[in-house]
Amino acid sequence: MSAIDIAIVDAAAYLCGMNIQEIIAENKRRNKLLAQQPYDPLTGEGCCGERLCRDGVWLPRTLLDECPHFSALSDLDQRRLRIIHDFEYWCATCVIIRDKLTGRPMNFHLNKPQRRLLAIMEEQRIAGLPVRIILLKARQWGGSTLVQMYMAWMQIVRHKGWNSLICGHLKQSARAIKGMYSLLLRNYPQEMLDEDEKLKFKNFEGSREVQSLESRDCLVITGTAVSDDAVRGYNLAMAHLTEVAFWPDTPQHSPEDVMRSVNGTITRMPESVIVLESTANGVGQFFHDEWIRAQAGDSDKIPVFVPWHEIEIYRSAVRDPKKLWDSMDEYERTLWYDGLTLEMIQWYHDKRRETSSHAAMMAEFPTNSSEAFICSGFSVFDSKQLDQLRRNCRPPRAVGEMAAVFKTLKNLHFQPVAQGKMNIWEFPKPGTKYIVAVDVGGRTPKADYSVIAVFDVTDIRNRPIEVVAQWRGHIDHDLLAWEAAQVAAFYNKALLVVEANTFIKDAASEYAPARFVLDEVSRYYRNVYWRDCDKMGFHTNTHTKPEIIGRLIADVRDEAYIEHDHEAVNEMMTYEQHGAAYRARKGHHDDILMTRAIALWVARKHCALQRTTITDADKKALISPNNHYP
Repeated sequence: MSAIDIAIVDAAAYLCGMNIQEIIAENKRRNKLLAQQPYDPLTGEGCCGERLCRDGVWLPRTLLDECPHFSALSDLDQRRLRIIHDFEYWCATCVIIRDKLTGRPMNFHLNKPQRRLLAIMEEQRIAGLPVRIILLKARQWGGSTLVQMYMAWMQIVRHKGWNSLICGHLKQSARAIKGMYSLLLRNYPQEMLDEDEKLKFKNFEGSREVQSLESRDCLVITGTAVSDDAVRGYNLAMAHLTEVAFWPDTPQHSPEDVMRSVNGTITRMPESVIVLESTANGVGQFFHDEWIRAQAGDSDKIPVFVPWHEIEIYRSAVRDPKKLWDSMDEYERTLWYDGLTLEMIQWYHDKRRETSSHAAMMAEFPTNSSEAFICSGFSVFDSKQLDQLRRNCRPPRAVGEMAAVFKTLKNLHFQPVAQGKMNIWEFPKPGTKYIVAVDVGGRTPKADYSVIAVFDVTDIRNRPIEVVAQWRGHIDHDLLAWEAAQVAAFYNKALLVVEANTFIKDAASEYAPARFVLDEVSRYYRNVYWRDCDKMGFHTNTHTKPEIIGRLIADVRDEAYIEHDHEAVNEMMTYEQHGAAYRARKGHHDDILMTRAIALWVARKHCALQRTTITDADKKALISPNNHYP
């Protein structure tokens, strides 16, 4: 780029080990590498899949395996055969779309992000597998266009009777996607079809939402996530599920219900297609859960995310490299160290000035998937650090409930139950020290959850604290107290740390049942945390909360504790600071997060239980036969 060559070098400017001349030279190298990636769908150069060169054209191996004498065919026969095997060639010669910038009709030449998505889909298809993708979208790169054209290719070129579904959160979104298909049909070259074949949508049995391509014996169905008719009653081979993060989740209609219908209708056969795609809409809902499952390798779908800097239109000319470099903040410097060009960073730098905060910019133009889901300017935790924390998250080894004689610790054992509230990643080990932290919620489904979390705090000076088990649900407070005591007793008579705020509020009432029950249970389980000699439980207030949250932030940053629960990381993603106050974003929870903050603080403060503030009477009670330990 000519602007890179201007003589504005300051030889004394050394920044992070590089002077401005070296930065400019490195930027030229990066741009040269980008320019050395040619793409021509007509010659096949740079196209996806295994290809062989014949007469200067790079053809798919599958095509040449099927027709070794391809060169001897007529030009028209070559073109007709090639479009069956070469999606990118078909797009460039048979598909008309509207340019996103000008709105004008144009031949469909895939951009770089579209080619990356296609390569993943084609790898599945050519291997004889069903095509299954979950796509987290950024803005304006044509992910939906690529998916819809791929499904159209299946119906028009590769298969007859290959019915498809387009399902959105609104009718308009599904109809807009089908509109791309209609534009394709209106401009499809007739010579690429049989003489009597015509491509035109017709209403099927009088329905505008179900269109028929009679010459291909297939249906294209449009619907919404709240329309059961969109899925049921049709023999589908493909489904394009769009803006899934915005699908409503109500007792009458949920994303899980739609997915069950889609999965039940579409057989897992080669060249069947299911693509879930959406922009992000926060964490903890169906699309985010499915994305996390796919990232962990627990889903049949391959996760695909396209960062903003892969999109070619997001580049700006750099008129003054030194001025840009001097004005870059820590985040933009990180982009440089991650391999981006100055032209990319210039665009990002300028675009940020249009947004009210960097967090808003990250939500619209994410660099990584975590940024896409975190859409607040008040986030407490760093997204990259949360990505690191999530790497150890996995399904529990066992799911069930604690069982014992009612309101005692007799005959205590773990009982596997398919729908149980207790998740166990590691069972108790002899000689291991544990802390059990309890955050007290409400009794009804709309209330906050109660959480009982277990932490391995053995040798915390030399190894991370690890979450090993967790109970989460809604329950009466007296039963919660016994549940917590049973969990603590099961884990080697662990130190039981109860977040006492709920009980303190109850103590101000006339009856104070929750405080009464906690006092009653402490007669039988005496290894309970006391913040003072006469004050049981951990009290979260304006003085202690910043301290324990600060401890949690440091432990996440330093990888000083191991997390196994995805939902714990989700809560951290939506945890915010407003002034001096910390709280969950509206509509989200922090119950699991608070058990981590309390337990980690207690463990560090008391040096792995060496200096707890239990009274002398309590210490004697720990060995009392009245404890009823199993």
